[in-house]
Amino acid sequence: MSRLQAGEKAPLFKLQNQDDDLKSLNDYEGKWLILYFYPKDNTPGCTVEAKDFTCLLSSFSELETQVVGVSKDSTKSHRNFISKQELTINLLSDPEMHLMDAYGAWGEKNMYGKKSMGVIRSTFLIDPKGKIAHAWYNVRAKGHAERVLSRLKELV
Repeated sequence: MSRLQAGEKAPLFKLQNQDDDLKSLNDYEGKWLILYFYPKDNTPGCTVEAKDFTCLLSSFSELETQVVGVSKDSTKSHRNFISKQELTINLLSDPEMHLMDAYGAWGEKNMYGKKSMGVIRSTFLIDPKGKIAHAWYNVRAKGHAERVLSRLKELV
């Protein structure tokens, strides 16, 4: 698995969001973008992370930053997750895990001594020119959104 580093060009994408609209990296050109990868809708850690990003969305917006989550869940699952958890962030569906693979967010995980393939909770701060400004891998959900906001404030 190759990990992206600051300064590298962010891999391009075209995926459907929760409203079945096609979104691409170019849609965020000229703005900062937080692209975060998570394992599954409506699971405890993923819910904490999504709610934290939602709570801080106005702070991110003040810094002209969009927040987008990505999982392999369907767009219907994303709609249910957004509705149930009252989320205000956009979620992209990557069922074939092409985008996860491109960002190094899919690979071998070691949980309680067992190795398996899965989503590696990861976040990427992408600058207005489409370059990686910061990458976090193996993220702990609790408090992560605050750490991302803090790093963003250092960079803008």
